[in-house]
Amino acid sequence: MTAKLKIRKGDRVIVTTGKDKGKTGDVLKILTKKGRAIVQDVNMIKRHQRPTQTSGGGIVEKEASIHISNLAHIDPKDDKPTRIGYRTLEGGRKVRFAIRSGEVIDK
Repeated sequence: MTAKLKIRKGDRVIVTTGKDKGKTGDVLKILTKKGRAIVQDVNMIKRHQRPTQTSGGGIVEKEASIHISNLAHIDPKDDKPTRIGYRTLEGGRKVRFAIRSGEVIDK
């Protein structure tokens, strides 16, 4: 069974551990079954690609997935790592908010 993930596509995150510690980027894709995310310009790898009819071959650099536990949200107010909580608004809508500043993350 997969755990509930507090990180979603489009969120700004910072890497907390590993070779890319301190780098920030936007989440491009979430791999829910594996508990991993692909973050823009983080955990870059090189792949050797054979030429096809549509694209030429060569060495392609792309993002690899990184485990969700190695990521933290960036607080919209002061650009520092924060944890995420849930709050219900007056209209009954459930939204995510930054625990550090209390700012609502969901639009």
